[in-house]
Amino acid sequence: MSLKALDYESLNENVKNCQYAVRGELYLRASELQKEGKKIIFTNVGNPHALGQKPLTFPRQVVALCQAPFLLDNPNVGMIFPADAIARAKHYLSLTSGGLGAYSDSRGLPGVRKEVAEFIERRDGYPSDPELIFLTDGASKGVMQILNCIIRDQKDGILVPVPQYPLYSATISLLGGTLVPYYLEETDNWGLDVNNLRQSVAQARSQGITVRAMVIINPGNPTGQCLSEANLREILRFCCDESLVLLGDEVYQQNIYQDEHPFISSKKVLMDMGAPISKEVQLISFHTVSKGYWGECGQRGGYFEMTNIPPRTAEEIYKVASIALSPNVSAQIFMGLMVSPPKPGDISYDQFVRESKGILESLRRRARIMTDGFNSCKNVVCNFTEGAMYSFPQIKLPSKAIQAAKQAGKVPDVFYCLKLLEATGISTVPGSGFGQKEGVFHLRTTILPAEEEMPEIMGSFKKFNDEFMSQYGDNFGYSRM
Repeated sequence: MSLKALDYESLNENVKNCQYAVRGELYLRASELQKEGKKIIFTNVGNPHALGQKPLTFPRQVVALCQAPFLLDNPNVGMIFPADAIARAKHYLSLTSGGLGAYSDSRGLPGVRKEVAEFIERRDGYPSDPELIFLTDGASKGVMQILNCIIRDQKDGILVPVPQYPLYSATISLLGGTLVPYYLEETDNWGLDVNNLRQSVAQARSQGITVRAMVIINPGNPTGQCLSEANLREILRFCCDESLVLLGDEVYQQNIYQDEHPFISSKKVLMDMGAPISKEVQLISFHTVSKGYWGECGQRGGYFEMTNIPPRTAEEIYKVASIALSPNVSAQIFMGLMVSPPKPGDISYDQFVRESKGILESLRRRARIMTDGFNSCKNVVCNFTEGAMYSFPQIKLPSKAIQAAKQAGKVPDVFYCLKLLEATGISTVPGSGFGQKEGVFHLRTTILPAEEEMPEIMGSFKKFNDEFMSQYGDNFGYSRM
């Protein structure tokens, strides 16, 4: 009997080769355990509201009115919703061609793109063109859209930091391209060495790979570091010298937990460098409503901005975006509200500032609690989470544990994380899902569990780790250097 197109054996090999660790074996096992009645703490994905973060009031009020515009005709609407929320809802509805149920332009509502451009201009001090901004269903869709335009075949390579967010490895695999890794240095707080970039490109070219673009994740996921201005200048010069497109994943730019290394956008540094480099490097920058203190992951709102992209290329990107007709319109409004929040003097301003500051200050404390907790554990070392939403501790696995993992047919850090899940209900992602140096093992966890639950969670982890190291231990301690 002949195979049918959707029989597993005849599927597109790129689909079968595509791996996404954040929703991989650990997540599936956690979901099974949850169905069996076990309490699971899903720290595998940066999903703030699922772990108890409350939505910001003002944006939800505005979108509620946009979703149910008949409420605006109710004479008592002002008793339930503040006047500034009512005004903003009317503003966004006026930008649509028929409310939230109507398609928008394939790049997104022009009025919202204008608000995004004004936000970028305020942030960076340089003009931004709304015509070069695309609103997308989350930043991930934008990344996939751009990589689809760059990757032509398996000989096209994309420089990706390792450890990396699996969106990149999965999408590159799905599109039939080649991931070209460049390793971040853990002992230097996950720093980036341009010499490593040069070596990675040279090695790829020696194998017949044409390296076409470079990805940076700033702040880092899963590593949590913030790139310095000097580092960004080196990266931009490197991209200019090597004729690479720079893809700047900047979705965690609001998530900064220290004052020494603030977020600086790639666009600002590029413009600061001046001509000719500021006119030559092709840059795509991504942002989202899913992260920051908003955490609106389920809304699927994002954007990308194009810098130094030729008009004919922009037209082709527009054409491809048009296949999907329109990004999610309610998410576009969330994006508009994120880049243009209540201002001083607005009725909702004080409440908005109070809520957003409360979230960010709590995240800063949780980053410290988690880092200190990991560093108090035997054979565990963790750099401080400068930004983003994750801790990425290194686990020094004893040789007996590595041997037991092999006997079980598991990668060693998968083995450790499965044992952790079964014992504690804490669902993490093994470091092997992000890439890591040979013989080195990590796990990634979010810093998102409720602050009052953090001591118990870290205590549970420490108890498990002590027992694991006792069971499999070689009776050695471990330090970073």
